[in-house]
Amino acid sequence: TRADRNDENCMQLMRLLSGVAHRDGLKQLDRSGAARIIDEAARMAGDAEKISVKPGALVPSRAQSVAEETYLFVTNMLHSTAGPESLKFFPFVFTLFAFVLCANLFGMVPYAFTVTSHIIITVALALTVFFLVIIVGLWKHGLRFFSLFVPDAPLVMMIILVPIEVISFLSRPLSLSVRLFANMLAGHIVLKVFGGFVVGLAAAGGVLAVLSVAPLAAIVAVAALELLVAFLQAYIFAILTCIYLGDAINLHDSHH
Repeated sequence: TRADRNDENCMQLMRLLSGVAHRDGLKQLDRSGAARIIDEAARMAGDAEKISVKPGALVPSRAQSVAEETYLFVTNMLHSTAGPESLKFFPFVFTLFAFVLCANLFGMVPYAFTVTSHIIITVALALTVFFLVIIVGLWKHGLRFFSLFVPDAPLVMMIILVPIEVISFLSRPLSLSVRLFANMLAGHIVLKVFGGFVVGLAAAGGVLAVLSVAPLAAIVAVAALELLVAFLQAYIFAILTCIYLGDAINLHDSHH
């Protein structure tokens, strides 16, 4: 059945997440394992709605309710930030949001490979958004798209404002990628540091072993915060994508 196939996929993914190679005393994933995890995360994110929806069911299941609420959430976010014309890009934004969210949550599994904590992955996602915005802008407006860099200001101020607008536009991939990468990496580093404190204090024995309760409690608190960050960073990445698409579709109208 579909549920059995989903359970089998989840078990396969968990085995991939735990498939780390020991080298030089560190646990690392090889490149092929990382690529398989990215592919699995993308496929499961894309199939989430198919798995959760039961055709002909009068009362939606919990999974279906979550899928529907996520669908409405992304739809409202795209419509409110970029306008009704942007809804044609809903599949792209929804897939992007689901992939980043699933990748962030997979990273919370112990010994898992956190895809979004690697700069090459976040740069690839950010560049995809960046070039899509340029293509959409040129396709819809032609050379008028470059008027996006010319703000409504006195001619004297253009000498300063136009370079600022160009630099701001070109820095979008950097800000998108570094924000997601840095937030996910920093949280996992903090968890690792507190985990080292717990092991070190517990191994010392005596009074120090009792003190290991403090960093253990800190791990629980940071882990809860990391769950919030996982959702928040997926939302930020998605809503900035909507804003950038709104700029390309509406040009200066999106700023009014």
